[in-house]
Amino acid sequence: MHLNTESLLVILLVGVVAGWLAGQIVRGAGFGLIADMAIGIVGALIGSWLLPQLHIALGSGIVPATANATIGAIILLLIISVVRGGGRRNFWRR
Repeated sequence: MHLNTESLLVILLVGVVAGWLAGQIVRGAGFGLIADMAIGIVGALIGSWLLPQLHIALGSGIVPATANATIGAIILLLIISVVRGGGRRNFWRR
């Protein structure tokens, strides 16, 4: 697979947006721009694997890709929070 500059910029943009959204949804999970981007990109990988396993199809395009990455990033942030000892409380913003 060959990525051109435009594809790479779209992937990074989706990663930044998804990481930021997940950080806003999950309490105390914002890690800064670079870490949020990495969490968003890893979240996109998690979401693109997990959602088809659950027979969930969001569609194609940038908005469904961002939603998919955000769902994966939220799952990743919840796992990070549990591993770091945050427990199950105080995940969601009120």
